Amino acid sequence: MKMKQGEFIALSASSMTLTALGIDIMLPAFAELRMDFNLDPHSTETAKIISFFFLGQVAQIIFGTLSDRFGRLPILRIGFPLYIIGGIVAAFAPSLSLMLVARFIAGVGASAVFMTTVAGVRDRFVGNKMARIMSLIFTIFLFTPVVAPFLGAAILRLFSWKMVFLTPPLFALIVFVWSSRLEESLPKHKRISLNFSSIRKSLRHVLRNRTFLRYTAITTLLFTALSSYVASSEHIIGGLYGKPALFPWVFGGMGLLMALSTFANSYVSAKYGARRALKSLLFIYTLVAAALAILTVSFGNPPPMLLFFTAVTLMMSINLAVEPNSSALALEPLGNVAGIASSVYGTIFFSIGATLGSILSNLMHNSVSPLVISYLVIGISGLFLALTDRRPK
Repeated sequence: MKMKQGEFIALSASSMTLTALGIDIMLPAFAELRMDFNLDPHSTETAKIISFFFLGQVAQIIFGTLSDRFGRLPILRIGFPLYIIGGIVAAFAPSLSLMLVARFIAGVGASAVFMTTVAGVRDRFVGNKMARIMSLIFTIFLFTPVVAPFLGAAILRLFSWKMVFLTPPLFALIVFVWSSRLEESLPKHKRISLNFSSIRKSLRHVLRNRTFLRYTAITTLLFTALSSYVASSEHIIGGLYGKPALFPWVFGGMGLLMALSTFANSYVSAKYGARRALKSLLFIYTLVAAALAILTVSFGNPPPMLLFFTAVTLMMSINLAVEPNSSALALEPLGNVAGIASSVYGTIFFSIGATLGSILSNLMHNSVSPLVISYLVIGISGLFLALTDRRPK
């Protein structure tokens, strides 16, 4: 029986959830992991477990090229086993170094799943319709940060951190079986030949498109903010504010508001258009970032916990609401090379954003200033890029 749109959205969200689950469920286990690996209780080394997973997304450029030649499904079938194997090895790694390698492999697998999912959506939908579908997918996807920290904490009560690390590959196995119902979205007559000249031509076509570069840059900036917060959130709540027991509640509550904002964006972008919605959201983001900077100067560093997380929650909610719009706008003019375009898009914002986010996370030993300053710079830069898009609507 042919998969209906509702099931397609649910499967796509579950596939993309593997990226979030491979991060969020592990955050409550970092304290126990630091003890097992004899790290300082306030060490930021555990942030690398997140960063290396994100850096695995650099493989999207390879998978995107292959998917435009062989179709989306074969690449999806490669991604799942890599994610599962990497996750299992990371759980039983005898050293942090080996764990980071395994996390990178799992990230490579996640990149194949993520890229083919986005390309599959682009194969089926375009423009504002794609923005709406992506928002619905992200709404389901973003319930992972709500549930995952509580699930991780619950598993820790019964088992060790290793079982927490094993949960994502076990879930991936279920989604892998479910994906057998998915149909190929790229017809054979639309596939490109796999030769250097063809690949170079497609890449040049993508990288010379100013619209693509503009909105990919916006996504990269915002992902820098998101990845730096996710990687350092456990340290901020447990270390800087000294309230580790509140971590699942704070992180989960933020995830809920992020999911709701993305769901709201599915209707806003459909009614007002992706470009108009994106500009408005970035304007609000910049105002909140400026307010947080003023609060940090006025109340001390770190500022009161309630004020800090109220501002960060607003910005992260806007962050995730913007992404479906920016991805739709970036890929809209590149439907004939959607696989390569989505892979370049994912590679740029994941790898660059994760690298910059990792640098910011490592700077936050005793202060939230690096995060606060970066949010303001990111807001101003993103808003500038959006407002200087003078193309006809």
